[in-house]
Amino acid sequence: MEIETPRGPALADIETPTGDPRYLLAITHGAGGGVDAPDIAAVCGAAVENGGAVARITQAYRVAGRKMPGSATGPQDEAWKAVIGAVRSDERVAGLPLVLAGRSNGARVACRTAAGLGAAAVVSLAFPLHPPGKPERSRAQELRGAGVPTLVVNGDRDPFGVPDAADATSLVVRQGERHDLAKDVESVAAVVAEWLAERVG
Repeated sequence: MEIETPRGPALADIETPTGDPRYLLAITHGAGGGVDAPDIAAVCGAAVENGGAVARITQAYRVAGRKMPGSATGPQDEAWKAVIGAVRSDERVAGLPLVLAGRSNGARVACRTAAGLGAAAVVSLAFPLHPPGKPERSRAQELRGAGVPTLVVNGDRDPFGVPDAADATSLVVRQGERHDLAKDVESVAAVVAEWLAERVG
């Protein structure tokens, strides 16, 4: 469905499981990617199979045709909050515990907005700890500031860095994986599904 935001329209594709859903996983893409990324698709499939409802969200800047969200976080977060509000009002998922999720830049958005949106948890795929080659520009505070239980899944070869274990409730570092987490997406999805079942299932 198309959702109007202060930054233009965004898109949300909602999928529900057989039977009553146990939680809502609202997940979004990285800066230059889409919601069809292999790890996102696998996580969504596993969540639905395990009783979760899923909303795959294409952010407003991507719908507008831009490849990058821009350097200012405020406008992106503003649009994201509007999308989440609209999705949560959908009768299929209204009242469910909310899990915010994203890959890369989308994970940053989820962390920054989790507390304000009343999320029960955050799932971060390939959290971009710093720009490649610039470890002094750490974004760890965004991760630590989520204010809710947070799962981070990163590859040990990610050029954007790997967060410290102290920065998240749960940190899973995948050996031999890079930023796309594409080596074994089914295993990544299983990690996420199991963690969600323990936290909000």
